[in-house]
Amino acid sequence: MKIRRIFHSNDDGFFPESSSPELGTNMDKELLEKNANELVSPGRGILAADESNGTMSNRLESVGVEASSETRRAYRANLLSTEGYESSISGVILFDETIRQSMDNGTPIPEFLASRGVIPGIKVDTGAKDLAGRNGEKITEGLDGLRERCSEYFAMGARFAKWRAVIKIGDDIPSEACFSTNAHALARYSAICQEQGLVPIIEPEVLMAGDHTAERCYQVTAEILSRTFSECEIQGVHIPGALLKPNMIFAGVDCENQISREEVARMTVKCLNENVPSDLPGIVFLSGGQSDEDATAHLNLMNKMNVDHPWQLSYSYGRALQANALSEWALRNEQSDSSSRDAFSHRAKMNGLARSGDWDLSLES
Repeated sequence: MKIRRIFHSNDDGFFPESSSPELGTNMDKELLEKNANELVSPGRGILAADESNGTMSNRLESVGVEASSETRRAYRANLLSTEGYESSISGVILFDETIRQSMDNGTPIPEFLASRGVIPGIKVDTGAKDLAGRNGEKITEGLDGLRERCSEYFAMGARFAKWRAVIKIGDDIPSEACFSTNAHALARYSAICQEQGLVPIIEPEVLMAGDHTAERCYQVTAEILSRTFSECEIQGVHIPGALLKPNMIFAGVDCENQISREEVARMTVKCLNENVPSDLPGIVFLSGGQSDEDATAHLNLMNKMNVDHPWQLSYSYGRALQANALSEWALRNEQSDSSSRDAFSHRAKMNGLARSGDWDLSLES
């Protein structure tokens, strides 16, 4: 397959072809910082459209659409053709299949995004696998061949990447092995990405599944964040050229004592202030199992708080930006294409407002 190299011609932080890094070269810190800051620019956040083929197929089938490479492409192409979403979306995380696909008019998807002033990104891990000897715990794989994959994705137009670690809370877990292996992998991934010109999004997700309390979630989140940034320092990761994609602090879904939206916001900001380096440009929250409105409301409350923090608080939402859009698109006609784009546009605007604490429930109607 011939790789089509692309770049954005404006001075917005995209790397020109002539400065594409070669394998094993030193990182360009200035451009990494510029792209990282662009991704968390005021009023904007990231669309996580990096569902694996299997996950995206399941979501299509759940709304009655036969899953195929073409239907996955058609859904995403319709979403990305929405008018004006670049005012609220700074970047889009793509899957390997999607970064190689084109819009309806034949324009490669990364090139189309760049033409809208939206930075293309790519998921580079190969999935969470069972951690040897640790029942129920996971380690994310994909370090083998990562340098070469990053180089290829850069040539295809990607300027940032994502790697998701999965941390489960349960009886006697997470273990020391889970903390140490996932923190190390996140740091190694980040160093390799930066070497190849990609801003790494560091995602250590503490899952909501379980009956643990919010206090237990706080403890585990604090531990994995502290471990991960310690490993990043050891591996020479340039923190001003990286982003963090954490969970918010919740009680487990089966816990009887759920906390309020205000407590979620307060505990999350406190945990981050205690465990995240001040020179990180921004934090782009994952939505996890939250409803659309909860994800927006929690972000809004954090940005309204009278608490100083050194980084931008933004979003990197998947289902919380796409759920209604997918349901509308499932009818597969011109009207549903339009209503799907409207649904996506609305959620993007709502989360854009939450970036400055200006969202209100009345706007949802």
